[in-house]
Amino acid sequence: MADVVEMVCYPVKGCAGTSMSDALLTPAGLTHDRSFMVISEDGVYRTQRRHPRLSLIRPTVSADGSRLTLDAIDATGPYGTAHVNITTSAPRRDVDLFGAAFQGIDQGDEAAAWLSEVLSTPSRLVRVPPEHDRVADGLTPGPSGYADSSAVHLLSRSSLALLNQRMAERGSPPLPMNRFRPNIVVDTGPGQGLVRDGGDWAAVPHAEDRARRIRVGGTELGYAKLAVRCAVTLVDQEAGARQGPEPVRTLASYRRAASGGVVFGAKFSVVRPGKLSVGDEVVVREWGVAEL
Repeated sequence: MADVVEMVCYPVKGCAGTSMSDALLTPAGLTHDRSFMVISEDGVYRTQRRHPRLSLIRPTVSADGSRLTLDAIDATGPYGTAHVNITTSAPRRDVDLFGAAFQGIDQGDEAAAWLSEVLSTPSRLVRVPPEHDRVADGLTPGPSGYADSSAVHLLSRSSLALLNQRMAERGSPPLPMNRFRPNIVVDTGPGQGLVRDGGDWAAVPHAEDRARRIRVGGTELGYAKLAVRCAVTLVDQEAGARQGPEPVRTLASYRRAASGGVVFGAKFSVVRPGKLSVGDEVVVREWGVAEL
């Protein structure tokens, strides 16, 4: 039986994640996931591709969704803590996400000053407006906040185990799951093989590539696309700095998509929102052919 073994929400795009045991899955993904974004003063998004120190920032959202807290774990600090009263009524401003024009709600000068100090470059924080109508593309299009593309990134432990095995053959140390920043991590009992009607499919590395409809708890996900990997996977999430050529070097040797790019994990849109919990069974209701 395949189960959810980890759930992680990333309230601020590019910053550290928050592990969750229970969560609501909204049409745009886990509640608060990538609903905030750090931008330059002229509105251009910031990510770990150019600002790896984002990984040192630990955001948490209060239970009622009214307050955002920002902390940073770094030897060059301390930076203190920024407390942000989340606003959805402030004026909108233009923001740029991968060259596409969207809107963001500026979250004020305190957050901006704190982020600018931690990142050593002028920065501001914006929130997705309630009227945000972005739809990510893919086989199953769906709403998305400030995520790179689709709302949910799913990855199996067996896929990571295979990658670490291949890296070991090259003399490289294993990498933790957080290098890949998934929202949902699935696992199953050892040696069970692939079961087409659901069951223990996650024992087979990269089976998520072929899952087209997935039922998790009371929710349903629809496959959008493979997750194309970039320089963010080179960033040590605890150190806030790039650490060599892995895993991209090894992934390039066996994980190239037919359309180009190095891929690892899969992106999904939310077909049916609802509640998720660690331990929920993950059942594949429909299979397809991997885009490799």
